Amino acid sequence: MANSQYTASDITLLEGLEAVRKRPGMYIGSVSTKGLNHLIFEIVDNAVDEHLAGFCSEISVVLHKDGSCTVTDNGRGVPVDLHEKGMSAARLVYTTLHAGGKFDDSVYKTSGGLHGVGSSAVNALSAYMDVEIFRDGLIHHDRYEKGIPVIELENGLLPTIGKTRQTGTKVRFLPDDTIFEKTWFRADDIKSRMHETAYLNPELTIKFTDERGDTPEKITYHEPDGIIGFIKELNKKNEAYHDIVYFSGIAEGIEVECAFQYVNDFHENVLGFCNNIYNAEGGTHLTGFKTTFTTVINQYARELGVLKEKEPNFNGTDVRNGMTAIVSIKHPDPRFEGQTKTKLDNPDATRACSKVTGDEITRYFDRNLEVLKKVLSCAERSAKIRKAEEKVRTTIFTKQKYSFDSNGKLANCENKDPKKCEIFIVEGDSAGGSAKTARNRNFQAILPIRGKILNVEKASIDKILQNAEIKTMINAFGCGFSEGYGNDFDITKLRYDKIIIMADADVDGAHISTLLLTLFYRFMPELIYEGHVYIAMPPLYKAMPKSGKEEYLYDDYALEVYRKNQKSTFTLQRYKGLGEMDASQLWETTLNPDTRLLKQVEIEDAMSASSITEMLMGSDVAPRRDFIYENAKEAELDI
Repeated sequence: MANSQYTASDITLLEGLEAVRKRPGMYIGSVSTKGLNHLIFEIVDNAVDEHLAGFCSEISVVLHKDGSCTVTDNGRGVPVDLHEKGMSAARLVYTTLHAGGKFDDSVYKTSGGLHGVGSSAVNALSAYMDVEIFRDGLIHHDRYEKGIPVIELENGLLPTIGKTRQTGTKVRFLPDDTIFEKTWFRADDIKSRMHETAYLNPELTIKFTDERGDTPEKITYHEPDGIIGFIKELNKKNEAYHDIVYFSGIAEGIEVECAFQYVNDFHENVLGFCNNIYNAEGGTHLTGFKTTFTTVINQYARELGVLKEKEPNFNGTDVRNGMTAIVSIKHPDPRFEGQTKTKLDNPDATRACSKVTGDEITRYFDRNLEVLKKVLSCAERSAKIRKAEEKVRTTIFTKQKYSFDSNGKLANCENKDPKKCEIFIVEGDSAGGSAKTARNRNFQAILPIRGKILNVEKASIDKILQNAEIKTMINAFGCGFSEGYGNDFDITKLRYDKIIIMADADVDGAHISTLLLTLFYRFMPELIYEGHVYIAMPPLYKAMPKSGKEEYLYDDYALEVYRKNQKSTFTLQRYKGLGEMDASQLWETTLNPDTRLLKQVEIEDAMSASSITEMLMGSDVAPRRDFIYENAKEAELDI
């Protein structure tokens, strides 16, 4: 257990707070809904750190009607005594970057927050933050507006506003609407994260309340089965081949906890966490687990005669097809690629996970031969299908292997530097023709496609690979593709930094965009994870006033604002399709990097992305119908 004497001397000061409001993306990832929700996660992560230290058993998250959020925990409470810097330690924590107890190993052995950045970053990006600290029998109070304290300290200490028997910290904040694109928290994403946190901390209770609807929503998350329960939840719609396998251990001072199960859905679903933070892009801990697991399975396959002497080993994809797994580690000094912790970068995490995985699964399989045989059967089946599909791919692409564009549709750009190039995927010859005329030939390529491409969620792999439009895109991008039984995808060979879907602003255009995104997510997911996929935002209207400047309006809200502010009469042109614009208009509104609007495609919750894609694009009608009924009130109709 960490040192219970958590005082001002444990707070370490590194630097100031000035840059947060100027460059919020550096600290919370973005100013979109994803970044907005991240504010809550930062405060919750601090409370979870108290739980990991052994001092917090309950966290409450409340979304209020005014758009603010309150996070309360029953931990020790942020220290309020006088710091050597001449002010209350709590004031230091909430106003200074890199000021916190997480730099002192005696206070927090492991931490999931932003290493002291979190609380102060949330404060800087909030219209107000109100803090109550329950400690030493008193309620200590502080308040900030846009990161600036508005309560005067008394001899450097926070004023008290009452007495209490409880301990902990209560933080209420309202996101600053001058910084964020939207200030309405997305409840589903927050609930998903809170439930995930409860699975990773089986002794923790998280209470979630959403007061914003007509009837308040209240949910309590408490998962005493831990990641075993997490695996059950992830696999609840699939047939399991065996009971969940769980193991844990400590190596190099790193706590490693794993659980896995094979199901009849031949996809790999391996999730990595470090200090309770989900690492969407994986990292060294997953590398250690995957590599060692594959090695051990191949050793057993040789020993049991599943693989003959001259047969090649199973590859990693063979071994993991059908696997749902969670790898969760507690690391005393984690390093990540990027501030928002999407990928772990510690080499010792590879060694630790490799050691624990190798020792524990060998011990388990030696005692559970039937489970081992089922795993080997899955790998054997996967390898056979992979080899058969490799033949299909070879047959289909033999004539096109060195062809840049098999159908002759691609109007390529002159520049050969992928970092400077972008490709627009445009539906229809008419819009494609306009785009080819309007583009900058130096760095913009145009690829017209005919109609709606195949829905890959419902099609077999041979039909997918024989589809002319899909083949053209695979050839044009240059990096191959990946699928359930093999992986020929190499992101380093991508010919364009930006892949931009440019479809009409109507229902058909939205459907085409959805089909393309399904293709990218299922067969080229790295394009999305590494930020190469965008959606163009052509305007819906062109407003032409009798006096004044013509203006393009990109949605109905923009039109509503224009109507309110426009004093003179005006005529309105509605663009039903890209083909209705001439080349100059298309360049000005949709192609010109200086004036266009693009939406970057991101996966905010990778754990639910697969199931949502399957539900909306798959063959099972009932869940999709239920989803439509539940969300119809939020639909935007194109009339």
